[in-house]
Amino acid sequence: MKRAFALARKELYSYGNSPVSYGIALFFLLFTSIWFFYFHRFFTLNIATLRPYFAAFPLAFILVVPVITMKSWAEERKLGSIELLLTLPFSEWDLVLGKFLAAFAALAVMLGLTVPVPLTLIPLGNFDPGVILGEYFGALLLGASATALGLLLSCLSKHQGGAFLGSAVVLMAVLLLSQITQTMNLPQGLAEGINFFSLSFHFETFAKGVIDTKDAAFFILTTGLFLFLNTRVLLFRKWS
Repeated sequence: MKRAFALARKELYSYGNSPVSYGIALFFLLFTSIWFFYFHRFFTLNIATLRPYFAAFPLAFILVVPVITMKSWAEERKLGSIELLLTLPFSEWDLVLGKFLAAFAALAVMLGLTVPVPLTLIPLGNFDPGVILGEYFGALLLGASATALGLLLSCLSKHQGGAFLGSAVVLMAVLLLSQITQTMNLPQGLAEGINFFSLSFHFETFAKGVIDTKDAAFFILTTGLFLFLNTRVLLFRKWS
């Protein structure tokens, strides 16, 4: 784990010195705020709820996560430095966890920058702090799963552009799958099967402030699965 943390610190330093990181953070804050205050007209709802605000997070992640993860592995391949990484005394898990911890920390910082919104609104209504904490917990779990998937797709790509496009398309699919069941009259079994693979579907309970252990387990297991697949891709590259 020490090696993973060392790599994570190096990656975080890279994020902190990239203008792209600040640009995507600004986009995230503006998108979620405009979605909440302009499109959902919070001040005209007369309801003390932040559910529409957190419902915007999965949509924003479609662009935010690919920007964060696109250079993690694709840039290493482009520069040829991935071969150097694979020759270091790091295991595949050290490398993958290091990249993941840095990308996830960058995303967590962006989520942390949204905290002033609920802090500003709480005095205006009868908000339940427990519900808000549950919504943030769900956003972190969703972000972890989406980040792990983005890193896997970056590892499969040769260029940042391809990593960004591939991650955006795949994330859009897995995040918006549940919209199919809402707009089409599908058999219940088929609808449940589609919803199972939708990240946004498992986030819906958290967006209501309800912590469902089944949905939490889904995010934790998918995060672990994507990270495991990432190590397999690295191992294949190492010996191919």
